[in-house]
Amino acid sequence: MIRRRHVLAGFAAATVLALLLADLGSVRTDPWLTLAAIGRGLLSPDFSDPAGLAWATVLTVAFAFCGVALGAVSGLLLAPFYRLRPVRGLCISLRAVHELFWALLLFSVTGLSPLTGVLAIGIPYAGIFAKVFSEYLDDAPGKAPVPQVVPVLTRLLWVRLPQVLPQMRTYTLYRMECGLRSSAVLGFIGLPTLGFRLETAFKQAQYGESVAVLALFLALILPLRIWMVWRLVPLFLIASIAALMTVDAPPMGSGALVRFLTGIVPAPLRTGADWAPWLETVFVAQAWPGAIATLVLSQIALAGAALLAAAAFPAIVPGVVGRAGSYAGHAVLVVLRSIPDYMLAFVLLQILGPSMLPAALALGLHNGAIIAHLLGREAQGLPQRADAPRGLVLWAWDLLPRLSASFWALCLYRWEIILRDSAIMGLLGIGTLGFYIQTNVQTLRMDRVLALLAVSVLLTLLIDTLSRRLRRAMRDGPALRIEGRRV
Repeated sequence: MIRRRHVLAGFAAATVLALLLADLGSVRTDPWLTLAAIGRGLLSPDFSDPAGLAWATVLTVAFAFCGVALGAVSGLLLAPFYRLRPVRGLCISLRAVHELFWALLLFSVTGLSPLTGVLAIGIPYAGIFAKVFSEYLDDAPGKAPVPQVVPVLTRLLWVRLPQVLPQMRTYTLYRMECGLRSSAVLGFIGLPTLGFRLETAFKQAQYGESVAVLALFLALILPLRIWMVWRLVPLFLIASIAALMTVDAPPMGSGALVRFLTGIVPAPLRTGADWAPWLETVFVAQAWPGAIATLVLSQIALAGAALLAAAAFPAIVPGVVGRAGSYAGHAVLVVLRSIPDYMLAFVLLQILGPSMLPAALALGLHNGAIIAHLLGREAQGLPQRADAPRGLVLWAWDLLPRLSASFWALCLYRWEIILRDSAIMGLLGIGTLGFYIQTNVQTLRMDRVLALLAVSVLLTLLIDTLSRRLRRAMRDGPALRIEGRRV
């Protein structure tokens, strides 16, 4: 039986090895000058273009609504068949590719158009929704007095589905929050969302506008559960479609799909050339170093997230930091988990320079805040004795030991997500798989792009399988549910 101390020792050794292999040096000689300029921007946000900022905000919401709606409807249709191996394999493959990679792949067919953004969000979300909705349907109580002669489809629509609609609605709201983050990040590859405004402002050293963009994004995502009124969802969706229809997109031509389908065929099959140079270029010169860098970055980020979560989750527990301190801690964690890690990495890259350090910090802060928030909420619900200690003693000798199982389950669950996000950090110039994928997209070598994406999918599936086996081996209590998944 695998014990937690064995997993801890293994992860500690892997983290030390990753630190030895990683490029964490900052090449900027004047990070304090950039920080000072950003500080001045914080003191004087620039809202001098209210129409442009408002329209970017509207499009951020529109892409998120349409993409999440597409993913939710597709996932609901796939959920009853998720037990079938072909359907399950399809859904796993869809969600293993990051939204940014889907966008890069779709550019060759749909161009820089609203359809690209909607599909880039909707396709992977369909695989996610299918898995989560299938688990909800499987867990639905089956004791309703319905005769066995009633068709399966009727029992599904009129018995099982109504019982799990509240859980589905709650999870869809969570996915909408994720969709807003994905929509903003799509701006970094040219779509007109808030991410595009942030990247443009930072590159032009307009830090006041950058702060304004971040403030608008937080003002959009933090009160999501307040302005997301379910009765108004059809109206929001119609307005989102109407907004996206006003976006001008250059035509791709009638032969774009044919060129794409031809381009994804490996070059040796198309030209009759020798396979050896193609295989060496794709898998030895690109996939191998990209995969190593992705694993190294994800391991460092996972270790950072675990350390942050263990230290920060008491920040929202009144028994440790007091009621006023818990409000402040909650605010900090909510902000950190609300800002997309890719967006945070981009900002840190402008300060620290091009290395793995900005990406590792961004991934660690974002995922550590998520884990700390979930642990803190669980800690608040733990029963306490009347003479229970307070402060750091409560954290070290009571909360942390009692929450150790949940802590490890959450860390292992986020491992797959951190790896998936580590791959896309290559789009910022870091040598992970995303760097080589973007390089081949720019040179229109779509056959290499597809091969590298397959490597990314296999790497994600490997980590997902390993984390699930470790969670199962370490489990010593009832199953823990995180974001709809049984952990």
